Amino acid sequence: MSDFLVIDNASVSFPGRGRAPANLAVDGVSLTLAKGEILGLVGESGCGKSTLSRAIMQLQPLTSGRIILEGQDLSLLDGRQLRAARLNFQMVFQDPYASLNPRLTIFSTLAEAIQARTGKLSGPACWTAVEKLLERVGLDPTAALKYPHEFSGGQRQRIAIARALGPEPRLLIADEPVSALDVSIQSQIINLLLKLSRELQLTMLFVSHDLSVVRYLADRTAVMHRGKIVELGETEALMAAPQHEYSKALLAAAPALRMRH
Repeated sequence: MSDFLVIDNASVSFPGRGRAPANLAVDGVSLTLAKGEILGLVGESGCGKSTLSRAIMQLQPLTSGRIILEGQDLSLLDGRQLRAARLNFQMVFQDPYASLNPRLTIFSTLAEAIQARTGKLSGPACWTAVEKLLERVGLDPTAALKYPHEFSGGQRQRIAIARALGPEPRLLIADEPVSALDVSIQSQIINLLLKLSRELQLTMLFVSHDLSVVRYLADRTAVMHRGKIVELGETEALMAAPQHEYSKALLAAAPALRMRH
């Protein structure tokens, strides 16, 4: 079976200040994801995880390499083609409040996401679609009439997840989606993502600095350090016996996080 997502020797560099050399944030990363797989990407802040995520989303141009989704090289698409292709891959960001428009009701936010794929829906059909989306992420349909500031952090992240699901993507990139939440809420959101991945057969890249979170969620784990992938393997095997010194240090520093179904 062919790979669903291929990250082929991807590099991203940023210009240095003055005469300083360029900063190579992502350095020749190659990864593949199978359809329906959850791949955890872990590493400390500043290791290049978020830059790589943004490059996959085509929000950050690659310096070299390719991002291939379902056989299509995303870097070769023009603006119109990319907008159409992006319906198939969506992102959940770290800060749900910053990623939601505070001036729009939840209904308007989710309706816009749904209509990106379906086209304009009539009033009742649109309300029904929004309500179903809210229920899918564990929120009451009455949330549609409210604004982002009226919700807790965990509820806002559920709304952000609902918005990402609106265009019916096949790939979901979750960039530190629980790091700003309380531990008790983290487990709820992680269990929601796991449930959704199974129900919708989503392929997911889950980015985190916390190995204990990834251990619960991911089928395989890639460890990133200074822009490179230093270790990659089945999650349980990697966690039980990490080979790279950086992986060992990261695992030793990870707090125990107990998930509840």
